[in-house]
Amino acid sequence: MNRRLIVQLVLVAVVWLGIATAVWACPTCKQAIAEGGNAEGLVRGYYYSILFMMSMPFLILGGLGAYFYWEVRRARSRPSVAASSLGGVVRQGR
Repeated sequence: MNRRLIVQLVLVAVVWLGIATAVWACPTCKQAIAEGGNAEGLVRGYYYSILFMMSMPFLILGGLGAYFYWEVRRARSRPSVAASSLGGVVRQGR
């Protein structure tokens, strides 16, 4: 890489880290903590929201994978449909 580009990237990273401040919770959670609300319920809510967000990619990819697997199996179980769509011409492998 070009030395100038590396210096620029390091400079951007230093400035970015220098101006970063502590991240506050959402306004509703912040207000609930300030009013002395139920902290146990808040922690449980964070736990379930993280659990939900972490499971979504696996559920989506697993669902798509299962759907495609099912479609391939269904297509392979009906070879006569493929032959008729080719006009009766089916090539045999050598």
